[in-house]
Amino acid sequence: MSAAGKSGACEAMLEEDPDQNYENVLAEIQSFELPIEATLRSVYDDQPNAHKKFMEKLDACIRNHDKEIEKMCNFHHQGFVDAITELLKVRTDAEKLKVQVTDTNRRFQDAGKEVIVQTEDIIRCRIQQRNITTVVEKLQLCLPVLEMYSKLKEQMSAKRYYSALKTMEQLENVFFPRVSQYRFCQLMIENLPKLREDIKEISMSDLKDFLESIRKHSDKIGETAMKQAQQQKIFSVALQKQNNVKFGKNVYINDRIPEERNEVELKRGFEEEDENEEEVLTVQDLVDFSPVYRCLHIYSVLGDEETFENYYRKQRKKQARLVLQPQSNMHETVDGYRRYFTQIVGFFVVEDHILHVTQGLVTRAYTDELWNMALSKIIAVLRAHSSYCTDPDLVLELKNLIVIFADTLQGYGFPVNRLFDLLFEIRDQYNETLLKKWAGVFRDIFEEDNYSPIPIVNEEEYKVVISKFPFQDPDLEKQSFPKKFPMSQSVPHIYIQVKEFIYASLKFSESLHRSSTEIDDMLRKSTNLLLTRTLSSCLLNLIRKPHIGLTELVQIIINTTHLEQACKYLEDFITNITNISQETVHTTRLYGLSTFKDARHAAEGEIYTKLNQKIDEFVQLADYDWTMSEPDGRASGYLMDLINFLRSIFQVFTHLPGKVAQTACMSACQHLSTSLMQMLLDSELKQISMGAVQQFNLDVIQCELFASSEPVPGFQGDTLQLAFIDLRQLLDLFMVWDWSTYLADYGQPASKYLRVNPNTALTLLEKMKDTSKKNNIFAQFRKNDRDKQKLIETVVKQLRSLVNGMSQHT
Repeated sequence: MSAAGKSGACEAMLEEDPDQNYENVLAEIQSFELPIEATLRSVYDDQPNAHKKFMEKLDACIRNHDKEIEKMCNFHHQGFVDAITELLKVRTDAEKLKVQVTDTNRRFQDAGKEVIVQTEDIIRCRIQQRNITTVVEKLQLCLPVLEMYSKLKEQMSAKRYYSALKTMEQLENVFFPRVSQYRFCQLMIENLPKLREDIKEISMSDLKDFLESIRKHSDKIGETAMKQAQQQKIFSVALQKQNNVKFGKNVYINDRIPEERNEVELKRGFEEEDENEEEVLTVQDLVDFSPVYRCLHIYSVLGDEETFENYYRKQRKKQARLVLQPQSNMHETVDGYRRYFTQIVGFFVVEDHILHVTQGLVTRAYTDELWNMALSKIIAVLRAHSSYCTDPDLVLELKNLIVIFADTLQGYGFPVNRLFDLLFEIRDQYNETLLKKWAGVFRDIFEEDNYSPIPIVNEEEYKVVISKFPFQDPDLEKQSFPKKFPMSQSVPHIYIQVKEFIYASLKFSESLHRSSTEIDDMLRKSTNLLLTRTLSSCLLNLIRKPHIGLTELVQIIINTTHLEQACKYLEDFITNITNISQETVHTTRLYGLSTFKDARHAAEGEIYTKLNQKIDEFVQLADYDWTMSEPDGRASGYLMDLINFLRSIFQVFTHLPGKVAQTACMSACQHLSTSLMQMLLDSELKQISMGAVQQFNLDVIQCELFASSEPVPGFQGDTLQLAFIDLRQLLDLFMVWDWSTYLADYGQPASKYLRVNPNTALTLLEKMKDTSKKNNIFAQFRKNDRDKQKLIETVVKQLRSLVNGMSQHT
């Protein structure tokens, strides 16, 4: 009940009956422990004299309670007295009992002393027994640990480090936790890290020895691997050839190329090595890889595999850089290249072996990265050193080494396409060295040639020439012996050497993993270079040599004609050796036609030049007396010698194509006419007599007779005589002294002296005029016929006016 509720209840009771109410309040106060604030408040707050009355009631209540207490005490007093009396009686008995108990206890103590002693002995024995049992248990727990640790020491002494690490793992994981509370165990635990470090150092030392070992054995490993790849290749080639024969496929028309190639490949570089019957060693036979396996396992157990992998890869990269560094004179011999290749092959064969027998020491990505780095370096080195090679045989051996090198590494899964691309670059260089070599061969052939048709006296000699050069001439076959081939000895030699060049070029093109069509195309291109550059250059140099005369030039033209005709046989030869059918050939054609045509044109031009030079030599021998009064009555000796020379030369020209001989003859006559005209008009010649003109006319008549005798067949009518028409009309004009006709018809298409230039006529007339003044040759005429002298003056004036008119018109 709340305080407010109680206060309300008390107030209500006081209002009804004050005396009864005070009784109730006192009862309430006695019945309730807390709180009494509200009850007391109702007593003091209700009526003015309520407090006094309440106190009176309270005192009365207290007196009542005191009386009740007194009554209760009086009621229980006798019982209390009786209880005290009884207790006093019990006290005496308790003292007696205490004495008896003490005595009994003393007697028990005296009787139990011996039992206590025996009991303590028993307890002591039990404790010792328990301790002994505990010791035995602990020893049984510690002995395996000690045995394992002793085993660890033995394994360390026996260098069985991987087993030692496993023992350490067992000690740490199984045995040490059982005895970790003992001090000897803590000492062992503290000693294990040192043992692990010792194992790491020892295994790393073994790894360094291994790395040094494989560095020394890399060339032997590579040599063995390349030898195996080479033998496999030779076996495959032989098997393929056998299959080709079995199924009737075409093979090389000349089998000496593959035979020679196989011989070279079998002997090259490995002759000093093991015999064929000797067992071929493998990489495992040459190198003990156990240090790597042990070291890898040890570091794996130690949880430091990454450190080992990084160290191994770092050291191998350093070795790779050393291996890839070539010797400065590597390009001088094939042995230098072979050592370079074998070391590289040995290096990557070891890496491939490590890749396949270990897990994670090297990865495919790592080996690919290392190979790409090495490949770039190898290509750069080969490109640089091969550029120094000038011997085609050395370049060919280098190519064979590169092919074996590439095939070997390709067999181990390394990409080698870039090496074959490099071979195409080296092939161009090889062709250049071949071209230089064959340039010397061609020069020697040309130097040794006598430039005369090949004579044959019997059938055997004829067959020998035919076997060397594809010559077909039914007329020559019908002739009886002795007879002559139209070409000189250099033609079959050149043809044979071109075929040899094709063979040499084919040697390089083989084993490049290219189709027959590509090889055919490469052979044709290299042969075109031989024809258009080397042979053409040699021919042009030969043609331009000073000691080559007209006869030799004629023979060179004949030779080039037959070589040009032989080009189709060279194309068939290339098609046959590459096994390409004629129907599928869509490759480059040989440029021999244009090559030999150009050489022939150059020879023809040289013939024209040398022929003109020879004419100039004869003309320089001319010794005219330009002041003679009468001619000798016969042609000059130098001119007759020149004509006889031309007749003999043009006899040689009968073997030339008709147009060449005709052009040479026309060119010679025109040059002779021009030379004679220049002789008349020479500025150093100041005067000419009529007798000299008549003598000069006799020489021109001989030239015209030579032209009309048709020294070279094929000219129509008087075409050749027209070469001297300028001289003829000029001399006729002065011999006949027909100036009136010349001046009257000048400029007319039908003029009798149409080819006479006024300037030429004026120059010659002035030289004759000067002669008449000095020698008085025309003195009689001036006396007897002054009109004619005036006519000369008039002609000179008119000629000068014509010349001036021509210059103004120009």
